[in-house]
Amino acid sequence: MHETSRQSPFPLYAQVLVAVLCGATLGILFGQEPYLGGLRNEQLGQLGLWVVWMLKTLAIPLIFFAILDALLRTSIPLSQGTKLLVICLVNVSVAMAIGLAIMNLWQPGLAWLGHVDELLHLVPGSTLSSSALANVQAGSQSPIEYLASYIPRTLTNPFSSNNIIGVVLLALLLGGTLRYLHGQSDQTGGFVAMVAQGIERIYGWLVQILEWIILAVPLAVFGVVAHVVGKSGVGVFSVLWIFLVAMLAGLALHSLLYYPLVAWLVGKKSPKKYLGQGADAIMTAVSCNSSLATVPVTLRCLERMQVSAQSARLAACVGTNLNNDGITLYEAMAALFLAQALGYDLPMAKQVLIVLASIIAGAGVAGIPEAGLIVLPLVLAAAGLPDHVILAAIPLIMTVDWIIARARSGVNVMSDMLVAILLDVGQSKSASAKESHAEAGR
Repeated sequence: MHETSRQSPFPLYAQVLVAVLCGATLGILFGQEPYLGGLRNEQLGQLGLWVVWMLKTLAIPLIFFAILDALLRTSIPLSQGTKLLVICLVNVSVAMAIGLAIMNLWQPGLAWLGHVDELLHLVPGSTLSSSALANVQAGSQSPIEYLASYIPRTLTNPFSSNNIIGVVLLALLLGGTLRYLHGQSDQTGGFVAMVAQGIERIYGWLVQILEWIILAVPLAVFGVVAHVVGKSGVGVFSVLWIFLVAMLAGLALHSLLYYPLVAWLVGKKSPKKYLGQGADAIMTAVSCNSSLATVPVTLRCLERMQVSAQSARLAACVGTNLNNDGITLYEAMAALFLAQALGYDLPMAKQVLIVLASIIAGAGVAGIPEAGLIVLPLVLAAAGLPDHVILAAIPLIMTVDWIIARARSGVNVMSDMLVAILLDVGQSKSASAKESHAEAGR
């Protein structure tokens, strides 16, 4: 769930930048006129739609098998696992509160009003119907009713309807059952081991397919930029800075205010120590856009902070599958931003559902390259945004996502370090209590 990326001489962000420049050049030079024997920029715009469709199609089975694989392979003591889960839930809850506050008080998406409508021309014949608008804006249901509507009615329905919450519920139920059966007898244990191997293999195949699809992202951006610039000019990109600032503001508030404050007040690590001694890990994650690849550096930084090896390993290695503040904050804010851009007045119940979908999506894609990009279509769908809006908006977001992705990776690493510090506090108190009890016994 932390975003990872393979290092190459020409990394993805550089490819995206080149794609933006080349696409804009084609759009300016040819507009909507044919060239090269009849090729039009509108046809290139379909590249972005195909890539988004493939991402959306792959995301659901990917999350399902990722959760199963994690449940079957991860084994930590119940007390430590519970403590880790509680800390991660508190951190992500604060992140979501910050995101909701920014989006509801500032409402930066309103700056995009009208611009998203231009993007809808990327999908021929797509319009915002009144029924779709009413479906998104309906506020008669409570959060509980919203959640109940996502409970699977059949085993196949969550997959066919892209119901991410239903898919996660099925994965947790099946994974928990398999873990229970594993310890019942040698026969069932052997069967579960065979199933686990099959799940691991399928998950590996899906990740490999994903990596191939990610290679097409620059082509998608190239095509969309060429079409948008050719049809509407470069003015549509002038509002992208508002989206960028809103996302970075949420990530900055959470990582530079909440993390150091909690590390100081609870973990007894001053902001200078937390940020200064953790700077190597933070900058490594930002530079390589991979919090997972930063784990060795994170462990060294935590050692310098005098965090125990056990807490450091648990937070940096196991907690990396649960601790995704950067991704979840981004997903929720992006969904609310686009809803505002379309003029949707989302009730709080719907916003709670978006938050829940963001948390679930972020927690279900452990170690997957470009995780934020993969789960974004699913979160947007949970927000009730029509498919054609998702298809049109995501390629545009891709043009600046390479900047935000680095910020997300840095936030994820900072969160890992905070979790390790908080886990160590609990261990230190427990150890002191045991020592006092032993001395009293003597």
